[in-house]
Amino acid sequence: MTVTIERSDRRDDEEIRVLLVDDQDLLRSGIRIILESEPGIVVVGEARDGHGALERIRQLSPDVVCLDVQMPGMDGLTATRLITALENPPAVLVLTTFDRDDYLFAALEGGASGFLLKNSTPEQLVDAVQIVARGDALLSPDVTRRVIERFAQRDGGPVAASTNSDAAGAADAQAVHSAAAMVAELTARERDVLDFVARGMSNAEIAAALFLGEATVKTHVSKVLQKLGVRDRIQAVVFAYEHGIAVPRQ
Repeated sequence: MTVTIERSDRRDDEEIRVLLVDDQDLLRSGIRIILESEPGIVVVGEARDGHGALERIRQLSPDVVCLDVQMPGMDGLTATRLITALENPPAVLVLTTFDRDDYLFAALEGGASGFLLKNSTPEQLVDAVQIVARGDALLSPDVTRRVIERFAQRDGGPVAASTNSDAAGAADAQAVHSAAAMVAELTARERDVLDFVARGMSNAEIAAALFLGEATVKTHVSKVLQKLGVRDRIQAVVFAYEHGIAVPRQ
């Protein structure tokens, strides 16, 4: 099950324009066939590396870029950072055969809207493109689990007090105070929702757990993102574990 937060005004009847970026011709062809079999999705172009992707984006203005990681020339992680830095950038969906944490976190930190393994089903690929095209963040349960594990392995997290210098300690204290102030703005219900989001639960699952309507949960999630000053659900999960709001469960 995929976890998302809907926050776009994109109309459902608008065609989703996709750019495929992969150095393997056969894979691009296969992905094209899968996506174009879905009404409302059209593949407007292809590229073999990051340089080609940037050029094609300027020419074609796609809504979504499906991007491989390991490519000759400019790799996908570098391309992700450059694409998301563009004015009105397309959403980036990273597709890879390499199930590696360094790729995952580099993609997320670079601004990717989603990360999907190439052994995913055709239905999962179509869903992922539709999700990121709406302006939502794709957060699979596996991604959530690995974010949790990363913070579970840390001793005190990145905002723990530093002993390197008084200045560093003051900066850390300010960061803790700022985070605490944002968290204090959350209502009790929003705290509950954030805790469930941090566990990787979908809006439907949260609604069932809290005996709420799914639309109500979506509203709560949107308010949580706004109050924490984070871009999407992925950043909300990271925030929750970084600042001790959520604690990894054994």
